[in-house]
Amino acid sequence: MEQLIVIAVFAICAAACVRILVDSYFVATQTRDSSYAVKVAQSGAECYKAVSGDIGKTAEILGGGYENLDTGTAIVHYDKDWLVCGEENASYRLRLVEKSGGEGSPELSQGELSVEKATGEIIVAFSIAAWRK
Repeated sequence: MEQLIVIAVFAICAAACVRILVDSYFVATQTRDSSYAVKVAQSGAECYKAVSGDIGKTAEILGGGYENLDTGTAIVHYDKDWLVCGEENASYRLRLVEKSGGEGSPELSQGELSVEKATGEIIVAFSIAAWRK
């Protein structure tokens, strides 16, 4: 009887340990995604500023392209290891959209930058601006 109780206690402890390991794996994955998303977004914002708000040049530097020329949307696709890839292998994407309208000054180019999963879940998003030359 004592041995059955000891085995039951060890089984409960083992189940708790497995649960903790599984949870830590998911937390580590989310942290990794957030970290890479911030790095990719920062690179996108810096490129946008370096080319004075030219969304086409920004997409070219980052390795992506235009999704829609009419709306001024640039997309860069990334695989599960955060390497630039084609749309068919993408797990993540950086989306850069030019803001239209009369907001701000004509010397200021503005846009919205987001990094999202292929499912559409946004990881990080913010507004960016660059001085036109």
